[in-house]
Formats: sequence, structure tokens, C-alpha cells
Amino acid sequence: MKYLAKTALSGALALLLVVASCGPKNGSGVIKIDGSSTVFPLCEAVAEEFQKHKQGKVKVTVGISGTGGGFKKFVRGETDISNASRPILKEEMDQAKANGIEYIELPVCFDALTVAVNPQNDWVSSMTVEELKKIWEPDAQSKITRWNQIRPEWPDEEIVLFGAGADSGTFDYFTEAIVGKAKSSRGDFTASEDDNVLVQGMAGSKYALGYLPYSYYSANSSRLKALAIQWDENSVKEPVMPTLENVLQGTYNPLSRPLFIYINRKAMEKPEVREFVEFFLNNAAKLAQEVKYLPLPPRAYELALERFRKEDIGTAFGGTPEVGLQVEEILTRTPKH
Repeated sequence: MKYLAKTALSGALALLLVVASCGPKNGSGVIKIDGSSTVFPLCEAVAEEFQKHKQGKVKVTVGISGTGGGFKKFVRGETDISNASRPILKEEMDQAKANGIEYIELPVCFDALTVAVNPQNDWVSSMTVEELKKIWEPDAQSKITRWNQIRPEWPDEEIVLFGAGADSGTFDYFTEAIVGKAKSSRGDFTASEDDNVLVQGMAGSKYALGYLPYSYYSANSSRLKALAIQWDENSVKEPVMPTLENVLQGTYNPLSRPLFIYINRKAMEKPEVREFVEFFLNNAAKLAQEVKYLPLPPRAYELALERFRKEDIGTAFGGTPEVGLQVEEILTRTPKH
């Protein structure tokens, strides 16, 4: 009996050792990513290609908690990489510092944040930033509700508004660019961190107006109509459409923005995380186009790889949002942390 008990115990220990050797050690073999729904399609595409490349030896999980939700997890050390459609904010930087989290900030592609209407809308093809501000600023709530309040020749019909949820980096960026202060917005609109919900809403109402990432517009261009944007501060005084050419030329302002990934420096001790980030930067341009995103110029990816390999920790923004920056300027600034 003693022999049998010993044998059974030895067998159980052996089984545990086999399971342990097959599974990830100290997180090795698993890369945890969360954050922006805007960055998700690109990150998911990279993750799928990387996992094929590694032939199942590495598992990459990609969540969609929104930029703010992703940073909450990231600054607690719960994820290896955070996707973000805006730079890290001062309070998030402070939380990361308090928790001993160091990070590297890398732009990975462009977004031309797109203002869109229903295709049946035949009265508007462009809007000015001032008109958008008149619609979206907090004082507009319950006051600016009809199309003819923006331009008298437009219909006396209710504007049905759709926009990003408050935990979304898209919400932060749009309000900063249009209203002049991040998170400053009217509240009486249909809000969602899920951009597909916004697409469905705008496609379902003739009098809809909303904003969403370019990739979601581009994938649904038969169901939505993009508007050209006129910005008085722009050197180009005519309304400008959201296109790759206009983004690269710096004329689609103030709604052109870079999208980011943030890498936990400690996570870089795992070889698969380092390999994944290099794979991301080397393949982002190709995969971005496949999922209807706007790739960075080749030089920007070179600078991003250089920053990653040098482990330049911190952010180029210092916790304060900025609109209309060239990506090369972001990558040549000395990061703050």
C-alpha cells in the first residue's frame, strides 16, 4: 500500500511537472494587450500574423476596454502593452510612476478622425470647425438641436448625434480638437466606445451626424458619407477630406492624429514581447492598409524602432494633449516621465 501511495504521488508530481513545462513560465509565451477600440483592428491583425509566425508558441490576447480603460489596467501592471488613440494623460503618468511602471510610447499609424452623416443627407458636404464646436460644446445641450440652427438653408429637422463614449481616446481627442478642451462636450447624444454601434446609428437615420475613426468609416463607406472639414487656422482654407494624402501633407487638421502603443518596460524582459513589438513596427505599414488604416511614413517607423531599441521611456507629450503635430516631431522629442 505504501508503495502504491508513493507511486501515485510520484505520478501526480510528474504530471504536474509536465503541465508546468508545457504552459507559460512567469507569463512567458503570453502577451496581454488592451485599450483603444480604434487601434484594435490593427493590433488584432498584427497579433494574428505574429501568432502564425510563431506557429502557436506565443498567445497574444487583445482586449477593447477603450483608451482610458486600457491605461487603468496598464498603470497597474496588468497588461504588457496598451493601445491608445491619444497620448497618456498626466494623472495616468502619475499612477504609473506610483506603481513603478515605466513605458515606451510608440506611434504606429495615423487616424483621420472622420465626421460623417447618412448617405441620404444631400444638404451638407462640408462643415467648419466653428460649426462643429457650436454643435458639440457643452452649452449646446438642449439648445442646438436642429440642422437649420447651424445654417438657415439646412432642414428644420432634429440633428441625431452619435459620438465616442467618455472612456474613449477618440472622445478626448475630438473634444480637444473641436471644442478646445478634452472631455468638454454636450451629453445628449448616443455615445459608445464600440464604433460599430456608431456606424449602425448613423446608417439608420437620415438626419444623423457623428464622428468616428477613419478605419470604421472606410470599412462602411457605402453606409456613411464623410464630410470635408474647414479649419480657419489651417494654411489650406478650403474644406479638406479625410484621406491619406491630406493627412501626410498635414492639411487634414485638426482631426488628423497618430495612434499609439505603450509598452511596459518590465514586460520587455520577455523575449516574445520584444519580438512582437519589432514585428509590429516592421509590418504596421502593410497591415494598416489591409485594415483600412493610414500608415506612417517609412522614416517614422525607423525612428520608432530606434526609440524602442534604446528603451527611451516616457511620453513626448508630458501628459498634456496637443493637436496637429507631425509624427516625426513626436518621435524626435525627448520623452518625459
